[in-house]
Amino acid sequence: MIEPRYRWILHDQATLSPALLEAASASGLGPRAATVLAGRGIETPAELTAFLAPAEDGLHDPERLPDAGRLRERVDRAHRAGETVMVFGDFDADGITGLAILVIALRSLGLTVVPYVPSRLDEGHGLSSAAVEAAGVAGATLIVTVDTGSSSAIEVGAAAASGIDVIITDHHRVPADPPAAVALVNPHRADASYPDRRLSGAGVAFKVAQLLLAGEPDGPARALDLADLATIGTVSDMAPVIGENRSIVRLGIARLRKAPRVGLAALLARAGTKGPVDLETIGFTLAPRLNAAGRVGEAMDAARLLLADDPAEATALAVTLDAANLTRRDLTRLALAEARSAAGDGSGQATIVRGPWPVGIIGLVASRLSEDTGRPAIVGAELGEVVRASCRSGSGIDLAATLEQCAELLVRHGGHAGAAGFEVAAARWDEFHQRFLELVEADPPADPRQPLLIDLALPARAIDYDLVRDLARLAPFGPGHPDPLVAVLGLTVSRVRAANGGHTQLVLRRDLDVLDGIAFGRDDLATMVAEGDRVDVVARLVSRSFGGFESLQLEVRDVASAGALEANLGRMAATVSPPDAAESGLTGVPGAVAGGSR
Repeated sequence: MIEPRYRWILHDQATLSPALLEAASASGLGPRAATVLAGRGIETPAELTAFLAPAEDGLHDPERLPDAGRLRERVDRAHRAGETVMVFGDFDADGITGLAILVIALRSLGLTVVPYVPSRLDEGHGLSSAAVEAAGVAGATLIVTVDTGSSSAIEVGAAAASGIDVIITDHHRVPADPPAAVALVNPHRADASYPDRRLSGAGVAFKVAQLLLAGEPDGPARALDLADLATIGTVSDMAPVIGENRSIVRLGIARLRKAPRVGLAALLARAGTKGPVDLETIGFTLAPRLNAAGRVGEAMDAARLLLADDPAEATALAVTLDAANLTRRDLTRLALAEARSAAGDGSGQATIVRGPWPVGIIGLVASRLSEDTGRPAIVGAELGEVVRASCRSGSGIDLAATLEQCAELLVRHGGHAGAAGFEVAAARWDEFHQRFLELVEADPPADPRQPLLIDLALPARAIDYDLVRDLARLAPFGPGHPDPLVAVLGLTVSRVRAANGGHTQLVLRRDLDVLDGIAFGRDDLATMVAEGDRVDVVARLVSRSFGGFESLQLEVRDVASAGALEANLGRMAATVSPPDAAESGLTGVPGAVAGGSR
């Protein structure tokens, strides 16, 4: 019996209506693609029309941002008075791309702008005292933050005492007692009426650029030209690619494909990227290299790359960032091995470890530990009298809210539901460890395995090129709107072998032909699966071209013995009329789970 690694959950498809099917058909989408969209909340013809509309139509009015008027008035005053402005961006790819957006926008307005990226080790998250001092030395009378600042009340107060105003642009949670900034531009403010709160830090910066450039000659077009940077920030920060974020990403991908700016072109060339840029390119090529600068090198190098106009300078910076990324990989691999050893058997409701690891990689290690167990993971870096930690959650626990319940033990904390961080006195680490475990264990998940959301369940014979092309029209894919996954039912393993890089290659027979499968990062399947096994697989469908021939391939995410999903088909609610279902091969199991409970 082959047990799946993940909990298989099929999207509820009971909302598929004849009206949606008709609208999809009129738009050139088949019923299977419509089923995918319905399972993701696109349930009416109007919602389908909005989903397929030109990207620019999905952008909201930046005037609706909280404190939009106060921000614009203060920037206008700085322009009239010839003030110097410091743009302070967080050291990750989201903050750095957002910084580049506002530096470009403010400079295009004629302002003198000083970019500042803090040191991850020396300054940490949030507006820093060092930055406030640097602003004074540079003669700046206004600081604009990007992707940070909502919890920096002390630093904002120190800036005000030095005669420096602060405008905060951010997307993190706003505390009950926010900083006394000139403007707090954050869609998460309790009084905000902005239509979409899911923007990344760079996404908020992009909207601010739209606001500031709206009245300038060619200003709206110049603002849209910054969507490539906002896209990188959106993808790197794992913001959902839905709503306005989807519009930003569509605009940004088009910009990256048509004419990437000098620094990004150099980085793509250094990485050896071939083919059109997509979200995978951003997530696995651009973002890691931009992030690496802040993890193991000088974060300002990434900002300089994005702002570079000279190809030679950009090439040199791309080499630096690529080298930093290689170092980051090596350090992460070593730290991960040590953290796994320290974690033991991983049988608890959370993995909590600390060690002498670089601050810049503990978030990556926490992510891998969380993936290992499907439970929250906390990894602390020992910095003398304090421990700085990163947290990741794979089981639905709200990390930011849980840390808030430990606030009296912490020096500082912040973040999101799925990713957060904190600093704690080393002497209080054990006390925090116990408190966090108590909170997590008070409401443990019924099944700790991570869910694997399936969009369609189809018999193997129904997998064809038409489906692959139809699903491709739903791109771009990313968090909140991932690549559609299909449960392909009733396959026989013809061949299985381990491949280089920790992957497993499969040849899967259906009736008289076969499908090639590749399971990236699943070397365990080479020993779990044997020739002759009858299996169901969950996979992404891709089309590969080689030597002028097109080949349909399954990117396998998980495998189970045949019948793991089919066992629930008797509870299926009809989603389309029987003739349509028969012709398209549609099956649907609302909320069905293989290998575990919901």
